[in-house]
Amino acid sequence: MSAIRPFRALRPSRENAAAVSSVPYDVVSTDEARQLASGNPLSFLHVTRSEIDLPPGTDPYAPGVYARARENLATLRHDAPLVVEDEPSLYFYRLRMGGHEQTGLAACFSVDEYEQDRIKKHERTRPDKEDDRTRHIIELRAQTGVVFLTYRCADTIDRLCRAVTADEPIYDFRADDGVHHTIWKVRGREAGEVVDAFSRIPALYIADGHHRAASAARARAELRGRGDAGEADTFIAVAFPDNQMQILPYNRTVKDLAGQTPEQFLDALRRAVPVREGSATPRGKGEVSMFLAGKWYALDLSGAAPEDGSRAGSLDVARLQHHVLAPLLKIGDVRTDKRIDFVGGARGAAALEKAVTGGQAAVAFSMHPVTIDDLIAISDEGGIMPPKSTWFEPKLRDGLLVHTI
Repeated sequence: MSAIRPFRALRPSRENAAAVSSVPYDVVSTDEARQLASGNPLSFLHVTRSEIDLPPGTDPYAPGVYARARENLATLRHDAPLVVEDEPSLYFYRLRMGGHEQTGLAACFSVDEYEQDRIKKHERTRPDKEDDRTRHIIELRAQTGVVFLTYRCADTIDRLCRAVTADEPIYDFRADDGVHHTIWKVRGREAGEVVDAFSRIPALYIADGHHRAASAARARAELRGRGDAGEADTFIAVAFPDNQMQILPYNRTVKDLAGQTPEQFLDALRRAVPVREGSATPRGKGEVSMFLAGKWYALDLSGAAPEDGSRAGSLDVARLQHHVLAPLLKIGDVRTDKRIDFVGGARGAAALEKAVTGGQAAVAFSMHPVTIDDLIAISDEGGIMPPKSTWFEPKLRDGLLVHTI
């Protein structure tokens, strides 16, 4: 079963929802956040990336950053204003980007189920990133970042979603990046029916937001230790049916060729895997496109032996790491190696070409996207996907629904 709970959301007025809403805190750098929030005192980035309101060069993990986030949230509650719902509620949240549309349920989900692996994971988390958001939650007594969940689609939930979304939404706006955001409150009898329908969902899966979920669990443990857990037994998330999910590739750039010339690297690569001239987009699973010295190549990894027998080990990102990045470019742990960067698929192949031709990288790799079936299967077997395997698009906005604890 999957337990969900209505919650008294802290949320902006309808008129200011678009101005308050912001991209997730972890998809932008400090400089990018400062630019996005420039001229907009209502932007929720002042809460989630509050270092933008402190002198340039401020350590984003300094104590003053969290104190400023708390102050900024208090200011925003007054100025936006942000108001707390009169009663606990559920919401359906629709994202529309171009021709793609997906609608999920926003609710509070069980920290116990997360810790018991009934909300399943596929990614390891970094302690420093957990430390950051755990402190942020505790300082603000609020979960400001929304976890992105998925589940195997269910007709009953689809039917309830259609009924609720036929009514007037509480928010409906197009963000600056072109993504359309629409949110409906689930009212009356239908709220109980939604809770009951989710109780029959056998498992939930974290698609995006492993650090946010882990931080919510750590914050609860710390607050319990103080005897002040409040509403920390749950965390805010939006759960989307698997048949609506859109995964884009998570591409790679490498700053240098580990002392090799492009010709030497290409020769070594051809001894490792089949290589031919290609295009910026892989033709399918088992192929990776590579941009090197002004040309696109196709790497055939379909016959490359996986590192192990797991489904995670058979992913293209794992084969690329095992046969190319580690042995030829000396990239060890991709989570900590400063020579590798990652580019979300929404930025397109042009961003990869620009990185190489502009000198920020020596080589770029364009991946075929992982499927949602891969993610669910790997999670079900208790596996861990390679870091930076998936890029979910479109993304939820921060600031529209906040869970105070």
